[in-house]
Amino acid sequence: MTRIVAGTAGGRNLKVPKSGTRPTSERVREALFSRLDHYGYIRNCAVLDLFAGSGALGLEAASRGASSVVCVEAAGSAAKIITDNARVTGLKITVLNQKVETYLVSQAVPTFDLIFIDPPYAYTEDELAQVLGLAVLHVAEDGMIVVERDKKSPEPQWPSGFELDDERKWGDTRVWSAIRSELGHKLDS
Repeated sequence: MTRIVAGTAGGRNLKVPKSGTRPTSERVREALFSRLDHYGYIRNCAVLDLFAGSGALGLEAASRGASSVVCVEAAGSAAKIITDNARVTGLKITVLNQKVETYLVSQAVPTFDLIFIDPPYAYTEDELAQVLGLAVLHVAEDGMIVVERDKKSPEPQWPSGFELDDERKWGDTRVWSAIRSELGHKLDS
């Protein structure tokens, strides 16, 4: 069972697509969001959840006070589940049923403080690099990108101007976060 960990919808159960997705575990979301919240990347932030699956990351952000959340998911059945999860939890998010790459090249994409990228494990490193190259065009000046992959995956190829801020491993999951190089390691201070 997947549920919202904390915030206004904390404890509420989420539906999960029967196949084709692997929702971020509660343990990973709890640890990840604790860190992001500590550094000011959730409350009053604009959040983009790419390859949203069940919407667990975006809904967790909304529950914890994000000012806006956009979930992008190509599978129609999964996008419907995200919409249902938002309705049941009472969280206001925008759900877009389209390919991530199509969304990122559209001219109407706003700037986000935090972007989650959790592609299917079958995505190649080159495909992920392409998505990262498009996503960085929509990151706020002091924004962050978080990538979730299988524990055996190599570190993503960060686009020019971004550098690794943190890397964590929980069970079968590895998570990296990156910020603009000019920010250095402000988060450590």
